[in-house]
Amino acid sequence: MTETIRRAERVRASELLGRGWLNTGGKDVSLQDLRGKIVILDFWTFCCINCLHVLDELRPLEQRFSDVLVTVGVHSPKFEHEADPDALAAAVERYEIAHPVLDDPNLITWQAYAARAWPTLVVVDPEGYIAANLAGEGHVAGLTSLVEELVTEHEAKGTLHRGDGPYVPPEPVSRTLRFPGKAVPVTRALGGSDASHGHFLVSDTGHHRIVELDSDLQTVVRSWGGGEDQQKGHHDGDPDSARFNEPQGLTVLPVELAQRVGYDVVVADTVNHRLRGINAETGVVTTLAGNGVQRLLDAERARTGAVESGSLGSDPLNVSLSSPWDVLWSQTLGLVVVAMAGTHQIFTFDPVTGELSIFAGTGLEGLLDGSAETAWFAQTSGLTEDAAGAIWIADSETSSLRVIRTGTAGAGSQGAETQGAETQGAQTDGAETDDAAAAPAVETLIGEGLFDFGFRDGAPEQARLQHPLGVTALPDGSVLMADTYNGAIRRYRGEHLAADGTTVAASVSTVARGLKEPSDVLLDADGTNLLVVETNAHELVRIAVPKEYLTVDEGATQSQRPATAVAPGEFSLAIGFAAPTGQKLDDRWGDPTQLKVSSSPENLLIEGAGNSEGLTRTLQLNPEVTEGLLHITARAAACDGAPGEEIPMHAACHLYQQDWGIPITLEAGAQSELTLDLRGVR
Repeated sequence: MTETIRRAERVRASELLGRGWLNTGGKDVSLQDLRGKIVILDFWTFCCINCLHVLDELRPLEQRFSDVLVTVGVHSPKFEHEADPDALAAAVERYEIAHPVLDDPNLITWQAYAARAWPTLVVVDPEGYIAANLAGEGHVAGLTSLVEELVTEHEAKGTLHRGDGPYVPPEPVSRTLRFPGKAVPVTRALGGSDASHGHFLVSDTGHHRIVELDSDLQTVVRSWGGGEDQQKGHHDGDPDSARFNEPQGLTVLPVELAQRVGYDVVVADTVNHRLRGINAETGVVTTLAGNGVQRLLDAERARTGAVESGSLGSDPLNVSLSSPWDVLWSQTLGLVVVAMAGTHQIFTFDPVTGELSIFAGTGLEGLLDGSAETAWFAQTSGLTEDAAGAIWIADSETSSLRVIRTGTAGAGSQGAETQGAETQGAQTDGAETDDAAAAPAVETLIGEGLFDFGFRDGAPEQARLQHPLGVTALPDGSVLMADTYNGAIRRYRGEHLAADGTTVAASVSTVARGLKEPSDVLLDADGTNLLVVETNAHELVRIAVPKEYLTVDEGATQSQRPATAVAPGEFSLAIGFAAPTGQKLDDRWGDPTQLKVSSSPENLLIEGAGNSEGLTRTLQLNPEVTEGLLHITARAAACDGAPGEEIPMHAACHLYQQDWGIPITLEAGAQSELTLDLRGVR
């Protein structure tokens, strides 16, 4: 049984240093300015879905303890684009961050606090000492109890000062659209009228609404959600009373299906963790799936290593979802496909039966191809379907273009018929089935991993993207990508035959560049122009398809994080974890902790790779390797319960998990041990 690893020493918090501050009225903030307050340092980067979850987790805590608690966001960029101060300012506005933010592009404060993962939370007490280090999301219950304890302790000591913090709200700006996310063309009658034909449905994400834009891309014909005050929330009803929370993807259902189920449009209501439906005729917005509780990895399944896939049942309003980012009506599957960014998976939803299913992805974050149920994704953000029925995915955190080869059509209640195609079925009980579907498989066309990105055209295996959010399949068989952090529209064309019959190799090229965080791209109604959702310009723009595509090579790179010098040979790894007050490690079925270790390159680890129970591991590092990356995943399961007592049978349980990628250099005489905090309390 693993004992809780708790650090007892008191460590003075380091000064907050960086390029500048946001949300402070132009003033710098020092730790001395914050003395007497409980401070949460939130090390984040705006690409990271887990970081965005933490922003929302902290809001109720900030409101409840507004006179004693100050949150400071320490922005520590992963991608090159995130070091741009204008991009950071836009992200702070977009996500409605209501606390001071330190711009730390050179990771000065990140290094001072030994942060190693996004997100990391560091709690500083009113006397300026570090009280806790927490990695990952899902810590709000433990943070609440810790803040309560610190308030009681320091009020008694006279070291707690109540009053306002240094946050200064920015001046509001009026815009037609505010950080639009996704768009789809209206290619059929909506609400029994052809008036919408040729218009576009757009997720006006920053205004928490869906709008129908005229073909001039300026005029709002009608809208759903937000109300006059353009407020976020969750409420079903007519267009004025309905509320969304940062909606992203949307898709229009076929006419016959829409008439059958009572809604025309499916919306990914991202921060509400729900799917919503819009009836274009009545204007009524309804909730289709999701209970509003963010979906987390199941603690018991995580403990046993079980893979969760397949059906989640046909009671969709009682199923938890996690930041659905895009939705797509698949003609091949006869289902709505959902990019579930928060759990790094692909879901499906059947509008007729209400069945939700996990279609692809284990929930583990990374880049791993293979069968749909064993593949790894990383913040799936954009979806499109090609003429062959394959589902293409913008997998943003791995800066990659992925594809799921779906096999034979007809999985859903409204599955399309496959005509003129033969399929070889597997034998079952001695009989051949000609219509058995091939098992869906995942393939990566562009991209290497979580920390590899760049701006490079050419052969797909050498090409690089930077955090793409949108993707669309074109009639000629090519695929366009909204290469968001490169500010570009990119094109992938697989190997094909030229007009003269010669074979043309697969390649990646650039269609347009110089855009402000394009998050979606689609073919315009005329079939000759492209429509781009230019998020940070707050508009949709038309781009002519060039006769000649650009070939750009600005190189490939990796996230620049400081390397840790370690000694070759025997090396001790420990993960710090202390269950929050009111919780205890769930040891009813054995050790509730788990550690997984691997490395790049693989020969960096002579011994110690693999999965095991416990939060400590002895590794053997190869002295013939000079540098590399340690991949570490730690998990711990805790349940509500009092110390010294049995955990009640129906107690709420919590899974704490974090993935680290630790760059190391091997140097004789360097440190031979490393402790990482999953939840370290001092």
